[in-house]
Amino acid sequence: MSARTSTVRPARPRLILTALASCGVLVSISQTIVVPLLPELPRITHRGPADVSWLITVTLLTGAVFTPLLGRAGDMYGKRRVLLIALGSMVIGSLLCASSSELAVLIVGRAFQGAAVAVVPLGISILRDELEPRRVLPSIAMMSSTLGVGAALGIPAATLVVEYSNWHTMFWICAGIGVFDLVLVLLVVPESAVRTRGRFDVVGALGMSSFLVCLLLAVSKGSTWSTTATIGLYVAAAAIVPLWGWFELRTTSPLVDLRVSARPAVLFTNLAALLIGFSFYANSLATAQLVQEPKWTGYGLGGSIVVSGLCLLPGGLAMVLLSPVSARISGARGPRFTLVIASVLMAAGYVVRLFTSGNVAGIVAGATVVSAGTAVAYSALPALIMHAVPVTETAAANGLNTLMRTVGAAICSTIVVTVLTNVTITQAGPGPNAVAPALSAYLMVFVIAGVAAVVAAGLVLLIPVRRQAPVHLEGTVGRT
Repeated sequence: MSARTSTVRPARPRLILTALASCGVLVSISQTIVVPLLPELPRITHRGPADVSWLITVTLLTGAVFTPLLGRAGDMYGKRRVLLIALGSMVIGSLLCASSSELAVLIVGRAFQGAAVAVVPLGISILRDELEPRRVLPSIAMMSSTLGVGAALGIPAATLVVEYSNWHTMFWICAGIGVFDLVLVLLVVPESAVRTRGRFDVVGALGMSSFLVCLLLAVSKGSTWSTTATIGLYVAAAAIVPLWGWFELRTTSPLVDLRVSARPAVLFTNLAALLIGFSFYANSLATAQLVQEPKWTGYGLGGSIVVSGLCLLPGGLAMVLLSPVSARISGARGPRFTLVIASVLMAAGYVVRLFTSGNVAGIVAGATVVSAGTAVAYSALPALIMHAVPVTETAAANGLNTLMRTVGAAICSTIVVTVLTNVTITQAGPGPNAVAPALSAYLMVFVIAGVAAVVAAGLVLLIPVRRQAPVHLEGTVGRT
């Protein structure tokens, strides 16, 4: 391993943070902007709902696969260099989606966009390497929260574009901002001198990619594919894990250092990240659909797609405002304490949602409380990870943590869809009967998501308490 070779700090820390945060928000927005468009895509592409759902699935798959791979590549070959590659992938994907209505082209474009999720863990690692210690904690809190901020702001922004403009405009805007961010990174962000020596673990990368593809396809497509195919994917995923783990423990430069990942501080943080990602995504999915349910259901508000998107906007603004607060709490009490408080706040938000699903103000209040908890949680997660791993592995370790949030979101999507499509009510009429989710289906989703947040808090409490936890995350090699 190689350590920092210079003590010179950049003179423009705010510009570096601004550039990287802009990249993070853009990439996060690009993951969610297609959600409001899903009801219209079968008509636009002349394909069935199962086909157009690949526009979500393929982004999930490529994001899950490339986030840990590009994180490891950044540790080895230069984080800024790999960051530019990830941003370039986002721009290419946006241009493909902006220039075509063919489903095949859109799927390829969304795959390129998904690969760009690695921007966030790479940005976190650059901040740790380049900023002076007192700026590291608040900066990584802001960078990590861009995953939630972008998701919370992306849906409202996309609903406005879909309602009042051509849907291609969303992707043209993403491509334009992506080019701007590329130039900004080239001008402002330095290349890190902190590198990991060794050869890239190609076999480990293939093994992890195969496992993730099998697992996430089974999770996301299990409800529409045959039982045999779904079980086969789960069996394949289960068979790959021990073989991949055996190889990773014996290779000299593993893609994932399983010995480090098995440390309680890393293991329980990653498991908590999965549950927090689950809990946050349930908030976005349920809110966007709940507001649009028809009035004949007895609880529905019959809101438009724009109204449903705007209900998520206060939560996005709360995430922006609370990220610095999270850093201050972590600096004073430690990120472990912060993550527990955040998880409890998310659970409290779902308690609010259980009793306020009949009016817009109550829905917005509950959703905003959950988003506030998410902001604090997302800001604390990377600090916990970086307290527990060597500085030369921060991009890979944060990539794995981001992956866990993505897997949590994927599992959440499947469970929410399953609940809302199976617990329904019917309105009889002269024509075909109208079917909608029952109010109890939404309440069930809120209970599941709230329990996930509580379990996350319990897992965080299992993380060993550091007697002398560093406040500023100095960049020393091998800090544990």
